[in-house]
This record gives sequence, structure tokens and C-alpha cells, in this order.
Amino acid sequence: MHAVRERCVWSQQITHRDLVPYLIEESHEVIDAVEAGTRDDLREELGDLLWQVLFHAAIAAQDPDDPFDIDDVARTLTEKMVRRHPHVFAGEVAETPEQVLVHWNAAKAAEKRTRRSVLDGVPRGMPALALAQKITGRAAGVGVTVAATALPGAPASEAELGDALLALVATARAEGWDAERALRERLRVLEEDVRTAEADS
Repeated sequence: MHAVRERCVWSQQITHRDLVPYLIEESHEVIDAVEAGTRDDLREELGDLLWQVLFHAAIAAQDPDDPFDIDDVARTLTEKMVRRHPHVFAGEVAETPEQVLVHWNAAKAAEKRTRRSVLDGVPRGMPALALAQKITGRAAGVGVTVAATALPGAPASEAELGDALLALVATARAEGWDAERALRERLRVLEEDVRTAEADS
């Protein structure tokens, strides 16, 4: 990575912001490899994703004001994982996945003390459906729930849920609606409800 950054004229000009579309693309290619690819595909796509991390670290190392490199990234990650696994590194006990999550969430809460809302830290660049799942989970944590509408023939499995979601997208297309925008706009209302509930508590 250092050689590429030093000797490739294209790479020399690239910024963190320039890399974002490639990071998104490579992340989706890893997902495709996990869901439908071969072991060779997964090995290759994980390498491509790792290249993005190395590229960002190489750019960061050249920052004149606040440089850090891949070793700093790895050190920060290691420290975080040690804190979040006290049942592995600090003598705490966790015999079930639920107990592990208690430790994880306690450590995470201590790290994020400056956050004022359960919505802080939720990446807004997520696709709307993934964002909806994340925000509804955070909202439930402060008592704001979204009622599951009782539909005729409601999905009874993840496969049926996929069919139902696809049917809703087809409806949006037929009506000339933007399904992604519709969900994002509804999520903004939910976020306002969450912030109101937090202010009232």
C-alpha cells in the first residue's frame, strides 16, 4: 500500500471521500460472496475490502495535522475488543450469548458517554431498510414502538417476508412512488418521536 500510494499517480490524488463509493461497492461484494458466492469469491472479496482499510490508513498517515496509520487502527480496535469482552480478558462470566451482549452493551455505553440520544452513531448512509431495522430497535429501547400492521396473509417466515417486501416495492413502482424515499421520510418522523420521548423522560 505504501508503494502504491507513493508511486501510483492516481492513488496519490485519492482522498477518504473519494474512496467512499469503492468502500460501499466492496462491502456489497463481500455480502454477495457470503450469500451466494464460493469460498474463493469470499477470500477475494475480503481481500478487496481489506485493501480499502489499508488505503484509508495510508491516506490518514499522510495527514499533516492528525496522522495515524494501520498500526494505530489495529491498536485502537484491539483495545476496544478487549474492553468489550471482559468475559474473555478480565475475569467476568458470560455463559450465554445474552450474557455476552450485556457485557458488550455495558462497555459500549461507557465508551459512548457523550452521546445524548440512542440515535447517535446510527449511520445515515445505510440503505433505508437496514436503517429502519436499526432505528426501530433503538426506538424500542426508549419505549417508542412501531406497531406491526396485521396484514391479511401476514408473512410467517423470512422467505414470505421477502415476498411481501418485494410486493410493496412493486406497488410503489406501479404507483410511481420511490420506495426508498418513502421509508426514509417515515424514518425521519420516527426519529422525531424518539427524540421527543428522550426529551420527556
